[in-house]
Formats: sequence, C-alpha cells, structure tokens
Amino acid sequence: MSERLNILLISIAIFIFVGIITLVVKRRLNEEYSFIWLLIAFIFLILALMPDIALFLANLFGTILPINTFFFLGIILILFLCLYFSLKISTLTNRVKNLTQQVALMKSEMENKS
Repeated sequence: MSERLNILLISIAIFIFVGIITLVVKRRLNEEYSFIWLLIAFIFLILALMPDIALFLANLFGTILPINTFFFLGIILILFLCLYFSLKISTLTNRVKNLTQQVALMKSEMENKS
C-alpha cells in the first residue's frame, strides 16, 4: 500500500475519532451510534498501520489492488448501515404510531368525562 494511502487512512481515522467524540460531547449523537463510527475509524487506523492486512484481504477476495477491496468492503458496510438504520426507523415508526393512538384514546376519555 502506498504511503499516500496510509496517510489518507490515518487522517480519515483521526478526523472520524475527533468528529464523533465532539458530536457525543455536544449531545448531537447518541453513544449507541457513536460506537459504530468509532469502530469504523479504528478499522481505518488498523489498515493504515498494518498494510499486510489489506494485502491479505485483497488476496482473500481475489482483487488485484487493495483499494478495490476497500471499496468492496465499504459498499458492504454501507449496506449494513442502511439495514441497521432501516430497522431503527421501523421501530421508531411503530413507537410513534402507538404513542399517537394512546394520546388519542386519552384525549377521547378526557372529553367523555367532561
């Protein structure tokens, strides 16, 4: 792996670490979601510091260049993140629907008592 790619990966990892910690401190990001992003930054850092892992993964997936493996793994990661957030959205949608129904029932009970 080239020196430029190592520097880029280390820079991205540091940027993600600092950005995520800042967002958590400012309460703009929940700790639950910060774990995922910190894990991604850690993976970038490991791949930058140990380029042999990138070469091993490239051989494992049958790609010629390690950067192609990164793109492939990045796309897989994005798909998993989309699935995870879709599940979260579905859960929250159901909770909002249930809360709305409960509020409507409570409002109806209060109007009937008046």
